[in-house]
Amino acid sequence: MSKNNIIELFKASYGDMMQLDLGRLDQLYTDDLVFKDPVHQVRGLPAMQDYMADISTNVDECRFEFLDQLVSDSAAYMKWDMHFRHPKLGGGHLITVRGISQIHFDERIHYHEDAYDMGQMVYEHIPMIGGVTRWLKARLAT
Repeated sequence: MSKNNIIELFKASYGDMMQLDLGRLDQLYTDDLVFKDPVHQVRGLPAMQDYMADISTNVDECRFEFLDQLVSDSAAYMKWDMHFRHPKLGGGHLITVRGISQIHFDERIHYHEDAYDMGQMVYEHIPMIGGVTRWLKARLAT
């Protein structure tokens, strides 16, 4: 698969996570994939499928809006906003988190790392902790 096809398939796959076809992740990822984010690290396609299944069942909505990208022959960096609704966070309101994905690929992706602010994603939306997190961020910004 060409690098442009990999990038377009990646973006199409994560455009709406509720529509993500876990059985077709093998078209995007190698069997020995390494995936990392601020919360998890998984190795192997079956572990990735399980992780994505968990995410899909624990949120009411989850979609990625891709904002920018930098692509080389074997790697790409894509800036995105993730928009999601979680029944236990934000009172059911839409939460938006800015992040970036780094992927490395040959014919398919063998390394995928997501970076994002856990405070923006989770802590700011938990009663009591959210207020402290927002206050700390404001204090550090001055």
